[in-house]
Amino acid sequence: MGAQNADTAGAPSEPDDTVDDGRAEHPDERPGPLPVRTIALGTAGSLMILLSAFGAAGVLVNDPVLGHGPLSWLRYGHGQMLATATIYLGFGLVVWAWVRLGRHVLAGRVSSRPVLIAAAAWMAPLVISPPVFTRDVFSYIAQGMLPLYGQDPYVVGPIVLSMQDVVQNVHPFWQTTPAPYGPLFILLAKGVAWVSGSNMILGVVLMRIVLMVGLVPLLWALPGLVRHLGGHLPTTLWLAVAGPMTVVHLVGGPHNDLIMVGLLAAGTLCVLERRHVTGIVLVTLAAAIKATAMMALPFLVWVWAAHLGATFWRNAFRAVAAALATFLVTFGGVTLLAGVDLGWFKALQAPTMIVNWLSIPTAVGEFAHTVADLFFDANKAWFVNTARVIGGLAFFVIAARQWWLSRHGGSDAVRRMAFILFALAVLSPATLPWYVTWGFVIGAALPWQRRQLAILVSAGVFLVLTYSPAGEDLLYNWPFIACAIAGSVLAGISLLRVDPLGLFGPRRELVTVDVPTPAAKV
Repeated sequence: MGAQNADTAGAPSEPDDTVDDGRAEHPDERPGPLPVRTIALGTAGSLMILLSAFGAAGVLVNDPVLGHGPLSWLRYGHGQMLATATIYLGFGLVVWAWVRLGRHVLAGRVSSRPVLIAAAAWMAPLVISPPVFTRDVFSYIAQGMLPLYGQDPYVVGPIVLSMQDVVQNVHPFWQTTPAPYGPLFILLAKGVAWVSGSNMILGVVLMRIVLMVGLVPLLWALPGLVRHLGGHLPTTLWLAVAGPMTVVHLVGGPHNDLIMVGLLAAGTLCVLERRHVTGIVLVTLAAAIKATAMMALPFLVWVWAAHLGATFWRNAFRAVAAALATFLVTFGGVTLLAGVDLGWFKALQAPTMIVNWLSIPTAVGEFAHTVADLFFDANKAWFVNTARVIGGLAFFVIAARQWWLSRHGGSDAVRRMAFILFALAVLSPATLPWYVTWGFVIGAALPWQRRQLAILVSAGVFLVLTYSPAGEDLLYNWPFIACAIAGSVLAGISLLRVDPLGLFGPRRELVTVDVPTPAAKV
């Protein structure tokens, strides 16, 4: 056994990361020691992100914090380079702490409570941080401000608010683009804009707090989803709540996907536990944030139908009719309350203007164009658009098949639903890193093997690194992407081996308690 290092006086020590004999009690059956050093490591990383974000993240054009004062040099030249390096160093510490925490979870040394404490400690500094790895929050505020000035956010972009400070902080891509979000989000954004007014710092912090409300239904739902889907609660919380996709992207960003996935998770659990109307209402509210949540409804209808006692087709008809009525009443009510119309469905095409290779069809189209361009002068748009059409057809076939295979309801339908939400993210014409959380939050409640978890660690770290701290796309900066891939792979391997590079002499591979075997393939 590895040596044990004391964390706090009079408290259980945090065991060494090296080995575990595999005989620990089930983590859910005991409180477990608090991994103080690991939590402190991640908190230090978050504090570094917070402090350096004022120089290198999504700062305001007219920054009242640094402004033209003695620290304004952090926003320019070598000062900004130093701030950027510090953000990446802080992110590295957060990832290191997350991996260490994952080893503790897999070895049965900590339970759910320490994981939640760690997640809270890592999120806390980012609540008051400038937006990191994105500038989307300024678009959110501007879209909420549009109806306050009598403008339709589904018709015009933030550029019409040319006299307002928020416009100059919106990314140029979104300044002329109508809002692609649902009426509930417009209502929330309008409330934030009304309270914060021209104070952009207050607007960012308030918007982040509003979106973090999504953590409440998510934390409520995950234990029940684990119970239905067969996962391991500390592992699920480590993946879905304490991971960098949630801490850095969804909270540090922030992104409205956080409140959407929280409502989606809670609605899914309610349907599984026969509170069908409540569940459909919650999922409808999730769809009123982002339309992608609608993809869950056809699968949850099968779950509802399986709970009824008549013949298959009669159950299906009753469930569809009841779910549709619930959806229409809920969605209609939210739309009326928000004071908007259905113009946002047309605005949903706006993200398709984004071109990056995280979208599988877009990547295929770009690769085909690169090859063709070696032989003749090829039009890139033709290749990309053709591949996107094929990708859309492929998604339709996959989704239809998985939906039909879900007709017996139960946890199998939810598992297939999570897979389809993930497929929707990567087969859409445009994919942004945080889109992957749509299906991942539900999928985290499934059973996972250690090596699969290592792959998820690598993917989660890489998806954060695909954008710069200031929110610019780095996917075509190939030297940087090569380094990001190497670092992400190292993070994944580090979950399984304490010293993957062999820098500290021979160490044994991490031994863990048994983790449930993965669910059958979709």
